[in-house]
Amino acid sequence: MGLNRRILIVGGLSASAVALSPVALAQASKGARKLVLGQSVPLTGAADQIGLAYFNGAKMYFDAINAKNGAGGYKIEVKTLDDGYTAARAATNARQLIDEGVDALFGFAGTASCDAAFAVAKASGTLFFAPFAASGGLHEPSLTNVFHVRPALADEAFKIVRHCATLNQDRIAVFAEDDAMGRAGIVAVNQALVDLKRPPIVASALSPVNSDKVDAAVATLIKAQPQAIIQVSLFNASAAFIRKMRRAGYGGQFLNFSVVGIDPLFSALGKEIGGIVISQVVPSPRSVGTPLIKEYLDVLNQTDQMPSYESVEGYVAARAFAEGVRRSATSGGKPDRAGLQKAFESMTDYDMSGFWVNLRPKKYESVRAVDLVTITPDGKVVR
Repeated sequence: MGLNRRILIVGGLSASAVALSPVALAQASKGARKLVLGQSVPLTGAADQIGLAYFNGAKMYFDAINAKNGAGGYKIEVKTLDDGYTAARAATNARQLIDEGVDALFGFAGTASCDAAFAVAKASGTLFFAPFAASGGLHEPSLTNVFHVRPALADEAFKIVRHCATLNQDRIAVFAEDDAMGRAGIVAVNQALVDLKRPPIVASALSPVNSDKVDAAVATLIKAQPQAIIQVSLFNASAAFIRKMRRAGYGGQFLNFSVVGIDPLFSALGKEIGGIVISQVVPSPRSVGTPLIKEYLDVLNQTDQMPSYESVEGYVAARAFAEGVRRSATSGGKPDRAGLQKAFESMTDYDMSGFWVNLRPKKYESVRAVDLVTITPDGKVVR
């Protein structure tokens, strides 16, 4: 496990310089037809490992398809800005990218950041594609210009709570970071318990974002004696909480949403990760029997990156966008805003080489795309 960052040198480069490969630059210089996407992700800050992997996975696919004459004859360029996992910066970046005339916003990351950026995009009707960890509000069917590759927090919560029910775990607690994602996760867990007719949570506790200051949360939840604790937090807070709960004598189960970042969590916990359950929304980067992953690894092996779930998700998001471009460009239309919207709306049961993608799912339709895995002390992922 782990993330190789050698492919990126963030400091001192413009967004375009970070985003464009030599192939894309060469094609642009020849006047090739192209689409320009705008992206804002945390390349620094609390979620940098997740943001970098997601960015790199998408870049990998776009570089590969651009080298093969693009999607439907269109090259896809991505202007990527760093928001440091800060909602205000994400909104500023979204406004800048829209002002620069991008064809769509793509791959923003972080619940608060996605909400803030979408508020900017909504005013102009700009397409908002593949947000990472978006709030439930961005999954409202009335928002016709938002398209999701990853399942909602509600879908993950439903799968996790249903797993607890199969183990007759009725005493459920929630640990969450004190931010938009954490609060949204608590809401999602509570709703899943209601929908599955399970007892309400016995306790919940919030902690500062990306911090090891979890003592108050440990004190609160250890008293509640839960059988299982569902965590809605990034890897640093999650690791600190797991360690301190175990030292306090807790012997129950920990279950995490996919946003935790499985690779950085392993880096933070090492062998202590044994037995932790983590929700995943894309196939394992080691599932070589899945055609999509074989394709992903073939492309990855042409780079110096290491495989990761977040990188796979970026690759999936990029491939889904490119499929929309291909459909709109080869159906007698063109991949402008209207053409892309129509194409994306048609992608409700898209077979991406053995992985099912629905860009406009109804509530809980994407539960089947959610997988629960456990990690062995030596880092092996087990379904």
